[in-house]
Amino acid sequence: MHKSKFQILLRALLALTAFLIAAQVNAQREVDPTRFEEAIQRFEEMDSVSAPPEGAILLTGSSSIARWNNQAAAALAPLTVIARGFGGSVMEDVLYYLDRVALTYKPRAILIYEGDNDTGSYFVPEDKIVSQFEEIVAKVHTALPETRIYVMSVKPSIARWEFWETAQKVNARLHAIAKADSQVFYIDVATPFLQVDGHVMTDIFIDDGLHLNDLGNSIWGSTIKAALMPQEARFE
Repeated sequence: MHKSKFQILLRALLALTAFLIAAQVNAQREVDPTRFEEAIQRFEEMDSVSAPPEGAILLTGSSSIARWNNQAAAALAPLTVIARGFGGSVMEDVLYYLDRVALTYKPRAILIYEGDNDTGSYFVPEDKIVSQFEEIVAKVHTALPETRIYVMSVKPSIARWEFWETAQKVNARLHAIAKADSQVFYIDVATPFLQVDGHVMTDIFIDDGLHLNDLGNSIWGSTIKAALMPQEARFE
């Protein structure tokens, strides 16, 4: 009898522990933008040595942009771009550093890729991600009224497939913002990475199942370029 009660209690304790772990894993993590201060300072040091041109296209966002920083200029030629991705970032980080990582360059266009870490690592609520992007749009409109904003969809990946449904909801709302604002453009980088059955391609990532390999970057770059060229080619 005592053994049976102990087993019941043990099972209940294990179930409670599993629940608490799951809740903790899916709880929103605190975001501290100052963790990127050194990265932003490195950009500023680079600028002091060789100042980027005004009126270019500023690229910023998380690791899918950051890992592409050195390839972006060639992939998007003849467009003039300034690559300022900082890996591991979320939408809140771009908002926090917007003046220093984007507006300071007085770009004719700003391209943003965020939402990947928001939905798949920090578990930021959908409403918060969207509202932060809206704040970014408002700040850009105020500081640089003629500057166009390109917001990229969250890409699907093997590593974060379980969060794809959430990412799709964020994508739909970012797309809606672009439809309502003539200065905001939505770039769908998700669809090119999906197979006919709706699942993500498996041969476009490095071993971590999250970051893009050469094939993935080729699709990524060509999709971005195709979206930018209609508006931006005339300024080159």
